[in-house]
Amino acid sequence: MSQQRMQLWAAEADIDEDVDLNLAIGSYGQTDRYDDVIQQPQIDEATLLAMQQHMVQQNAFAQIPDPVKAFIVHFHQAVLDNNLAEITVAYESGWNKYTEKFYAKTEWPEAEVIAPLVNDDPIFLILYRELYYRHVYSRLQPDIDDRFHSYENSCELFNYLLNSDGPVQLELPEQWLWDIIDEFIYQYQVFCTWRSKVRSKTDDELGMLAEGGPVWSSYSVLNVLYSLMQKSKINDYIIAQRQGKSPEEIAEIVGEYGQRPLYRQLGYFSIIGLLRVHVLLGDFTLALKVMDSIELNQKSPFTRVTACHVTTYYYVGFCYIMIRRYPDAIRTFVTILNFIMRMKQYHTRSYQYDQISKTADRMYALFAMCHALSPSRLDDNIANIAKERFSEQYAKMSRGSQDAGAAFEELFLYACPKFINANPPPYDDPAALQNLVTPPDPADPTSGAEGAPQLDATHRHLSLFLSDVAAQSQVPTLRSFLKLYTSLGAKKLANFLDADEEEMVQEMMVVKQASRSISRVPGSEHLTAGGLLDGETITTSDLNFVIAENMVHITESTVGRRYAGWFIKNTERTQKILDDLKVLPLPASRSHQGQQQRLPQAPDSSQHVKGGGSERKVAWGGVKTAA
Repeated sequence: MSQQRMQLWAAEADIDEDVDLNLAIGSYGQTDRYDDVIQQPQIDEATLLAMQQHMVQQNAFAQIPDPVKAFIVHFHQAVLDNNLAEITVAYESGWNKYTEKFYAKTEWPEAEVIAPLVNDDPIFLILYRELYYRHVYSRLQPDIDDRFHSYENSCELFNYLLNSDGPVQLELPEQWLWDIIDEFIYQYQVFCTWRSKVRSKTDDELGMLAEGGPVWSSYSVLNVLYSLMQKSKINDYIIAQRQGKSPEEIAEIVGEYGQRPLYRQLGYFSIIGLLRVHVLLGDFTLALKVMDSIELNQKSPFTRVTACHVTTYYYVGFCYIMIRRYPDAIRTFVTILNFIMRMKQYHTRSYQYDQISKTADRMYALFAMCHALSPSRLDDNIANIAKERFSEQYAKMSRGSQDAGAAFEELFLYACPKFINANPPPYDDPAALQNLVTPPDPADPTSGAEGAPQLDATHRHLSLFLSDVAAQSQVPTLRSFLKLYTSLGAKKLANFLDADEEEMVQEMMVVKQASRSISRVPGSEHLTAGGLLDGETITTSDLNFVIAENMVHITESTVGRRYAGWFIKNTERTQKILDDLKVLPLPASRSHQGQQQRLPQAPDSSQHVKGGGSERKVAWGGVKTAA
């Protein structure tokens, strides 16, 4: 090659000697007769922007670490092959590992940047954007473009699943499917909360919201969830399974979509999603109604995904609180909190452990509120934990003191869901919007009604809950007096309460009403055949009374202590203490400290070591040998 190159250069040198440079170069630059013909090439603005964007993407692609590129390629191949095992590992382990290593405080590369790695696969890019925006919402602060684009990507994903020609050939793990539904509702909730804060918006954001149309509207979110339920026929599938039909009969009932695990699981999780959305919108009765086909037990399919399991019980328990069915709420919280306590050690490494722990703390606060309003001995262990965590608030709530309302308000705001307004502010009406943006003038009494800010949804529900609590504020005081007597004159009781007899009778009727509730009685047919709204009227208090001829006759039913559970609990506690003691070494006496320091290791427990005229006893758990 080097010889050929030398010959070529030599040949070019020979040619240069015979060529007239004036003929070769010509008269370029010496005349302008072609200036009107030859023009500079013109590049339009769109092409220039596309070129600049392409260069930016190339620069961003070069900055992606090689392990991340390999992970994305592997992830894409697993999705193409519908390899559930590989997808699960990449989703639950790989994505979180590389997030912590490379993108803990920054965004992942945009889908357009990593598109060359996946051959511009549109389905994988939609799934990648779902993870991308979830990372932005959880780790960073989304801007208005992120909020709009995440909605567009969700629409593309659900349109692909619902409007394709037949069921799509896609398999995803249960955990990812639940996270898709859960994140879809979470982003809708966050957007509605952000949208309702009118005064913090810039002019550009106000303009985009005015032109946004149905972006993250309640109708579109409910439409997606109900469409997934109808497409998968999940309610028909659950009823057919409960009736014990054969797989062939179930396949005929649910159709081609319901046979696919992807649609069946999405439909099932959509029911839980509707429970959550209706609670956020404040319709607690409808929230429990959509759960008619789902049984709350440890064999239900939602228990396979721990986050879905905890979410279901949290929202069901909160619904029971808001419709004043406190015994059912207590039973719901006890069930899930005991489950979390038993399974806590297995979820410490889960990426959802922190979220589950926070939800558990909120349920302990809700349990404390229910226990103060309707005392119950359903589970002493959970009650003791709730009292320890919220001891000050629980003491105020149970006494019914003047500070009880503040304690209820504090726990309610801490533990309740973040409610939303179904309708957005009037961004398309500048005059109406100006009333929300302009603060009211204290000097002008007429500006209070128009200029006052809207009461947010959370405080509306708080006021309704506190009104019910205020009606029962005298119940603890009256109960404490009634427990002291078996019969008592009405006038005397009225004097205790610093009220007249008519007011005393009204308060006693409140006590009577507070001691009755509709509940799903354990062991009855309502727990198996009926829905979550069904139940029987039961007495929740151990105190009963009647009023006859200005005399109050009181009867108190004593509930026998559950000695079996008490002994089992304390036996387990004693066994744990004994096991801990067996592990600990025996304390050495002062006379043996010097000798023990010289010993390299402890002697065998079956041998006796003499020293100082005494023998050292065998260690705990050792076996004494006969002398």
